[in-house]
Amino acid sequence: MTLADFVSRIILPLLGVGLVLTFFRILRGPSLPDRVVALDLTATFIIAISAVYSIASGQPSYLDAAVVLALITFLGTVAFAYYLHRRGGNE
Repeated sequence: MTLADFVSRIILPLLGVGLVLTFFRILRGPSLPDRVVALDLTATFIIAISAVYSIASGQPSYLDAAVVLALITFLGTVAFAYYLHRRGGNE
């Protein structure tokens, strides 16, 4: 079994299952911080899927997109933390 076969048959489906579970948490999350953490985890899964697909296909351009998405996700998380801090507490 080559690395591309391993990625296609095992890793990508597992990442897909994790992505579906985080969508469930976004829809059902009891509070706003839970939903934001789930949204952050969703972005992390998308970054991982992009990186794994880059390895499987041999095209490094997907890694550039993953790095950009990681930076944007980090800025969004920091902005949300600042919003919660300014708001003054938990929901």
